[in-house]
Amino acid sequence: MTIRTLALALGLTAALPVQAETIEPQRLEQSVRTLASDLFEGRAPGTIGEERTIGYLVARFEALGLEPGGPDGQWVQTVPLLHTRLGKAETLGLTQGSATTPWIFGSQVYLSTLQPRDHVALEKAPLVFVGHGVSAPERGWDDFKGVDLKGKVAVFLINDPDFEATEGEDAVGKFGGRTMTYYGRWTYKFEEAARRGAVGALIVHDTPGAGYGWNVVVSPGGENYDLVRAADKLTSLQVQGWIEGETARAMFAGAGLDLAALRRQARSRTFRPVELKGAAFSAAFPVSQEVVKSANVLARIPGASRPDETVMYGAHWDAYGKGAPDAQGRIYRAGANDDALGIAAMFEIARAFKVGPAPDRSILFAAWTAEERGLLGSEYYAFNPVWPLDRTVANLTIDILQTAGKAKDVILVGKGQNGLEDDLARFAAQQGRVVTQESLPERGLFYRADHFSMAKRGVPVLLLMGIAGASDLVEGGRAAGQAWVDAYTGKCYHQACDAVDETWKLDGAAQDVDLMLAIGRDLAGSTRWPDWKAGSEFKAIRDKSAAARN
Repeated sequence: MTIRTLALALGLTAALPVQAETIEPQRLEQSVRTLASDLFEGRAPGTIGEERTIGYLVARFEALGLEPGGPDGQWVQTVPLLHTRLGKAETLGLTQGSATTPWIFGSQVYLSTLQPRDHVALEKAPLVFVGHGVSAPERGWDDFKGVDLKGKVAVFLINDPDFEATEGEDAVGKFGGRTMTYYGRWTYKFEEAARRGAVGALIVHDTPGAGYGWNVVVSPGGENYDLVRAADKLTSLQVQGWIEGETARAMFAGAGLDLAALRRQARSRTFRPVELKGAAFSAAFPVSQEVVKSANVLARIPGASRPDETVMYGAHWDAYGKGAPDAQGRIYRAGANDDALGIAAMFEIARAFKVGPAPDRSILFAAWTAEERGLLGSEYYAFNPVWPLDRTVANLTIDILQTAGKAKDVILVGKGQNGLEDDLARFAAQQGRVVTQESLPERGLFYRADHFSMAKRGVPVLLLMGIAGASDLVEGGRAAGQAWVDAYTGKCYHQACDAVDETWKLDGAAQDVDLMLAIGRDLAGSTRWPDWKAGSEFKAIRDKSAAARN
């Protein structure tokens, strides 16, 4: 049975007739309720939930009158994924001297693997503390100082060296202050450990530095995903993960080290890696592994006069699938807001484009797989673009919208990056709203959504993400906006309770979707090419392809 036939058999085509251009909250909610229903089983890649999701997406885009936007005129771009899951720990713990302390998986340490093997094992691997693990010659910063990590486990602090820096310390202002750079992301730290030949990597968890609690760290349940890679491109890390803060403190103390003092030392450019003398980490797990044929769904509206120029919208269809029952007995972590609401927004934008005048430039709608597994679907597209990235005007990504009602402002993620933020301000003003900079730039949200895969290739990007700051709500002001952020991130982010409930007020989300529609329509009807601002790390990449646009 084809995915389209499956979708039709399940009755998942659009139920509401195509009418006005207005972004309607009721339509958004209807789509979210469908995608977040148990029928889709939490939309995990490589499951029956994915098969049903892909069928639904294709049927919806087709019903809206769009054309396939994938390779060879297909709706989907196949994305081969390595899927691994750790079994029950055979060995897990810390040896210090003659004493071995077992660690509890999920409570004291969280691990996964990206190696395609049936078993992983570290036997008393030496531990080396590498501070924040930053190698940034352009900023005059090197935490490694040439220390050999081969065969060892690297232990990192999360975020950047200047996250907690105070006046007089070397790190002040080196990495954007409270604004996280890519050096602060866990993905960078694991990549850097692998580049240096480490066999394992552990990041010391703290909620302020990570931007989320331990419950989010453990939510994948020991599974991981990666793009399928050639043997010579595999990571050297047998296990990678996080160590809980108090467990880390005790580990350092057992080696005669003060973690708080080492945190301060790691804010100095003279910091050198510190071996945890007498300490060794052991971990052995059986691994289930498989190659999953997942898919991005790509739908397109061809441009009337410049079809080779593309304005891209993006949102991710995947969520976290099946997990342990919550207090209400719910087992599916279906991501109603993260990011079924983003997919619903794309449906609404597509509908509005189809009932309005034909765009001069082409519009591409990308529903990505495996965002929750490391932006893998969008990264695969960026490696294998169907439509040339040097002729892609912009990427407009929607990933989590606030559901607490209308707001007087819209939250900007990544201030100072590119000219699309000026478009955001211009069209927000037409709504009688203003732009507010993200309130928690230390969370590094600019590097945590699918637009980042395009940014790394120079495509100007704009992200709407409702948890980036407290919206100034029409009802309740910024205090009410902060209460919504705290409730969502503290309780339901990546959990089963990310579900549609009767408290949702989607008129505010509809405002934001209308903003993205207005920006995209303006770009699609113009000849201009947004650019990166001076000082952005992505400007030079885009500049190299200027000839293709001129």
